[in-house]
Amino acid sequence: MVFFFTPGLCKSYIPIGFQVRIPVPSMYNNSFLGRAFFIETSYEVPNFKVGLSVEAVNGDHSCSLGVFLGDYRVWNSAHFMQFYARGICMLELTKYGNLQLRDSKGGIGWRSGTSLQGVERLQLLRSGNLVLTDAMDLIKWQSYNFPTDGMLWGQRLSVSTFLTSFSNSSSIFYSFEIQNNKLALYLNSDKQKYSYWEFRLTKNRSIAFAEFGSTGLKLFDGKVRKLAQILPKRLEPLRFLALEKNTGNLKFYHYSALKGKFEASFEAINSTCDLPMACGPYGICTFSNNCTCIQFSRKMYRHDPNCSEDFSSKFCQSTSPVEMVEIMGVKSILRVPPQRVNVSKEECLNLCVHDCKCAAVLYSVTGTAIFLQECYHYGVVRGLKQVEQGIGLSYLVKVPKGVGGDSGKSWNAKTWLLITGGVIDGLVILLVMGGFAYYMFVIRRRNSL
Repeated sequence: MVFFFTPGLCKSYIPIGFQVRIPVPSMYNNSFLGRAFFIETSYEVPNFKVGLSVEAVNGDHSCSLGVFLGDYRVWNSAHFMQFYARGICMLELTKYGNLQLRDSKGGIGWRSGTSLQGVERLQLLRSGNLVLTDAMDLIKWQSYNFPTDGMLWGQRLSVSTFLTSFSNSSSIFYSFEIQNNKLALYLNSDKQKYSYWEFRLTKNRSIAFAEFGSTGLKLFDGKVRKLAQILPKRLEPLRFLALEKNTGNLKFYHYSALKGKFEASFEAINSTCDLPMACGPYGICTFSNNCTCIQFSRKMYRHDPNCSEDFSSKFCQSTSPVEMVEIMGVKSILRVPPQRVNVSKEECLNLCVHDCKCAAVLYSVTGTAIFLQECYHYGVVRGLKQVEQGIGLSYLVKVPKGVGGDSGKSWNAKTWLLITGGVIDGLVILLVMGGFAYYMFVIRRRNSL
């Protein structure tokens, strides 16, 4: 069931006292969508629009205000917190100049906080910036100051600000952060953060802000001098940048008039196995970009493509003994500062065993004449990627005692992956040979007759 309501005439602004409302269904339907557009720009196609939405979310109906570029939502009031309305979902610009969302029970789910500041109207600028202005056209509130998961053409973000995108897992989210000397993508989990992509500046240059334009993302210093620019691979003018919800990838988008939709011109990460959650918990991304799960023991063997078993969230709630199991031919793409430097492998593992927040260890040995031993601790078992063995890396995961099978033995990922790959390759060869035989003995004979 879809409820879709659009007023016949959309203006570029609305005055104080304006209201728009959508009824909220009394019964839940997971495909329900109600949306009313009431402001739009008319400069180009696709244009910007402002809409009030009621959507089925998590077994309830969420009420939100959004800015849309064509069909793509580029700003959303419910990005950080959902407002589950009762009876009606209503947006109003009060006579005191406060823009707010409320329901029929009097509950207020979101507000601009601009009461008694002289606000006269709500406007949508050509850039897609939603603003509240006074009689002198001075901006009192703007959506640009509250970024969600994207940047629009002409939008700036200062250093120490970031974009966020929430995955399907409630405990994990992605962030795109502008720091003093770099741009970085992070996976955030339980107050811990792990970078998985970085764009660094050289020569100790410092970033003051980043600006997204039609030719890419530009970085400037405090004197508004351009330091660097990330360019797309295609020449079409860019419209927006987005931090993808499902993958955590950073993409630049242009509009294809020929296809009538937005297409990506740039991707920060091009390889599936370099994405932080390409596979599920305790899942490994293989050389062939497929996922396989760590099989700790025969009694735990199961065909689980999502690798749903996650021990890491249970260690601090349990006092049961644990053990470390080494996974051969694997590393994590997640980057963290080393927990300790120049420590033995045994000491590194012992530190993890006695820390309930530690779920895995990466132990690195590099150098020739002088060895550098580094111990990295992880609170999540994510971002695992198959690598060649013998490169000085040891990856070990913490599991409940006995789950790892014979204590002290390592689980050889390479063997399991080779078996899996051999089965897949055998099936592919059989299909190709079968198709060739069918062509030679059936189709050619039929054509000859």
